Amino acid sequence: MRYKLIGLAVCAFALVTALLATNYEDHTKHRYHQHLEEAVYTPCTDHGEETFCSHLPLVFIETGGTEIPGAPLSEESTEYTTAADGSTTIPCTIRLIDHAEGNNHPTDRAEVESNADIRIRGNTSRFFEKKSYYFNLKEEDGLENRSIPLLGMDAHHEWALHGPYLDKSLIRNYMWYNIAGEIMEYAPNVRFCEIFIDGEYQGLYVLTETITNGEDARLRLSQPIENLSQTPYVLRLDSGSSNPMKNIDTFTQYALRTLGVLDIVYPGTMSLTQERIDYIRQDFSDFEKSLYSYDYDTGKYAWTEQADIDSFVDYFILNEFTCNYDAGNLSTYIYKDVAGKYKMCIWDFNSACDNYRDSMVNPQRFQMQNDTWFWMMVKDEDFVERVISRYRQFRKTYLNEAYLDAYMDDVTAWLGPAIDRNFTVWGSSLTDWHPLLPEERNPSSQAEALEKMKEFCRVRGAWLDENIEILRQYCHESKVKKFNH
Repeated sequence: MRYKLIGLAVCAFALVTALLATNYEDHTKHRYHQHLEEAVYTPCTDHGEETFCSHLPLVFIETGGTEIPGAPLSEESTEYTTAADGSTTIPCTIRLIDHAEGNNHPTDRAEVESNADIRIRGNTSRFFEKKSYYFNLKEEDGLENRSIPLLGMDAHHEWALHGPYLDKSLIRNYMWYNIAGEIMEYAPNVRFCEIFIDGEYQGLYVLTETITNGEDARLRLSQPIENLSQTPYVLRLDSGSSNPMKNIDTFTQYALRTLGVLDIVYPGTMSLTQERIDYIRQDFSDFEKSLYSYDYDTGKYAWTEQADIDSFVDYFILNEFTCNYDAGNLSTYIYKDVAGKYKMCIWDFNSACDNYRDSMVNPQRFQMQNDTWFWMMVKDEDFVERVISRYRQFRKTYLNEAYLDAYMDDVTAWLGPAIDRNFTVWGSSLTDWHPLLPEERNPSSQAEALEKMKEFCRVRGAWLDENIEILRQYCHESKVKKFNH
């Protein structure tokens, strides 16, 4: 009997643990955390210290010495350099070395070689000394797109190389994309790598999936059907596309709820007919009208009839916990399949966790309720109660203090000597470049940056634990009665 009771207790504990770890959905089996799956660095014994040796994947970009376009023309310019022929990209070749076992060296055989078009990417990050890049893989003719799986991520032709510079911990995007990937239906997959451009070492980067669709990858939306205007789509709220046909005005702009610009990320230009543009504009405006109407929470007219409420709840929590307050106004992605509901996708935690120029944390506060669509969503009692409940669950798992501390320590330990190599090139970011105010907020080492992020998570989590229920004020009858009929 005694052993039977022990067995039942063990089973019960395992069941509770599994429920806490999975929350509503089990995404753990799908998410690949590079630092947990790949070996730590062990020095090779068959070469000297003069040979570059890393346990991280190596990416070699060859432009033939041509400057990569996309850099600002001046410190305050909104215009960027172009190629000699006026193009926004230049052709290059990309070679990727990544052995399943053992370290990687520049002379090793490449697992992937491809032609590509490349440019500098980002908004604020374009002004940083260390650039980030977008590249589009191409077939040998340089015309057709080429979808290839890179570093175990799903095949696609569009990729981003994020170069941590403002983020002196080096791990913000990697960490929060992966945590979001455990919580939400989709978050961009990421892999650390070290890159060389025309033979010159450029430091530590994060190879990142761009937020777009593929037949068997990324968002896994259905494909546009020929001669049909109805289409799945991905929208971005930011500063707008450089291609004017992709920028659309919807009800949000008309209602002056945002100063940002919505642009169509998917379908791409080749599939984006005027009929589809008109359909997307009207379809999304119809959703926004239901959200801003007196029927926003009423039966078949409610906004939740068109939107996956849990996707918006998780997005709200992740960005509020990290004080990632560009979200909801900039770098904001929303997507929808033809027969599906609207869902959110996270992007860009470079400034999160108190890494803005001016501190966003003191005094402690909420912000997401002021942003675009969330301004109305917090008036919905069901949405607010889900945020509170879901937050309490996450504090036992992915937003738990011990979990976050261990994640930061484990990633840093796994990166090992790559951290010092990065700062041999970009050490000025620690010693000379202090963009955060006041001055003492700027860390002078990666270790200090890590401790600052840990302390932020401790303070932020403790404050939210005490104050998360304050969100109920935004859906209280006294606050929303003028919106109800």
